[in-house]
Amino acid sequence: MAAPNPNFSTVPLLDYSAALDPARRPSFLLQLRHALINVGFLYLSNAPVDTAPLLSYIPRFFSLPSEEKRSIAMTNSPHFLGYTAFGTERTRGAVDRREQLDFATPHESRWREGDPDYYNLWGPSQWPSEEALPGFKEVAEKYLLEVQELSYAFAGLVGEALGLGEHGLDRFYDKTELMQHRAKVVKYPVVESEGDDQGVGAHYDAGFLTFLLQASEHQGLQVQNLTGDWIDVPPIHGTFVINIGKALEFVTQGLARATSHRVKSPRGSTPRYSVPFFQNIGLHTVLPDVKLEFPEEILRLKDARGQVSKTDSVNFTEFDREPSGKVNLIGRVKSHPDVGQIHYPELFKQYFPEGLPATFNAY
Repeated sequence: MAAPNPNFSTVPLLDYSAALDPARRPSFLLQLRHALINVGFLYLSNAPVDTAPLLSYIPRFFSLPSEEKRSIAMTNSPHFLGYTAFGTERTRGAVDRREQLDFATPHESRWREGDPDYYNLWGPSQWPSEEALPGFKEVAEKYLLEVQELSYAFAGLVGEALGLGEHGLDRFYDKTELMQHRAKVVKYPVVESEGDDQGVGAHYDAGFLTFLLQASEHQGLQVQNLTGDWIDVPPIHGTFVINIGKALEFVTQGLARATSHRVKSPRGSTPRYSVPFFQNIGLHTVLPDVKLEFPEEILRLKDARGQVSKTDSVNFTEFDREPSGKVNLIGRVKSHPDVGQIHYPELFKQYFPEGLPATFNAY
């Protein structure tokens, strides 16, 4: 295999069917290893997930009357699940020009009096009424469960690619009934002016793996390469875009790299839609307590990559000292202080001692 270029200019495309074919699996794992260590992003084709039913619902959800969407506002939910209106979030000081619905795999909150607050981060989703959007909840939950299964299988491939074995990352997941994975459907409206095109600002994702369905033909997603340049990741029909979260970067001692990324608002006459799925790890997991041992030949690949340049993203810096659930809760409160003020007042006061800011600025 050719020596990787540390300053990547494209995101690699991997074929999931190759991972299931014993003859092609070794080549797939080599490609995956390169993507994990040197890029932090990849396209995955031929994944066993039926995306068509969900795709048909996305424009219909955003076309619902405002009062229907606001009836399931995120402010109702201690789990930070629900609808967020356009322009109510900021990243790095600028407005994120998007409208979204956060939802998650079915789960009942495990929190009981005396438990850590972050146990209540996971819980039931909010959905529009069946009268308003018949069948949406059923279709969305079926999609979530299919991507959940893909995410666990893919984590096994990540473990193999990094020399840990197929079950090398299993210890970071709790029992099935104690796990929840999150997703959202996002609408990025068309913008006219060049200087006002932040769909979402530069950031990292928190968990292990993100599976993004680019649900329209618009470009917009960009990733930051090892020398800090922004690289386009255009939609490729029939693929997911997968990226590494900060938790996986931390437990692999920086071997698998989380890559800074952002979304630019679309041009033209139609909005951009996307569906990111965020694979979580156990809420109580304290990452420094788990030491993974990698083969020397794998560690040498990190050395060959060299140091990653300073990026435009700074979020999720607490993994070195806090349980995973608290890191995620802190991130949610920073992103949605209006929700935090209602449901987590003590944590809200810690990060917003002057009260609710006029504009919400996560990072």
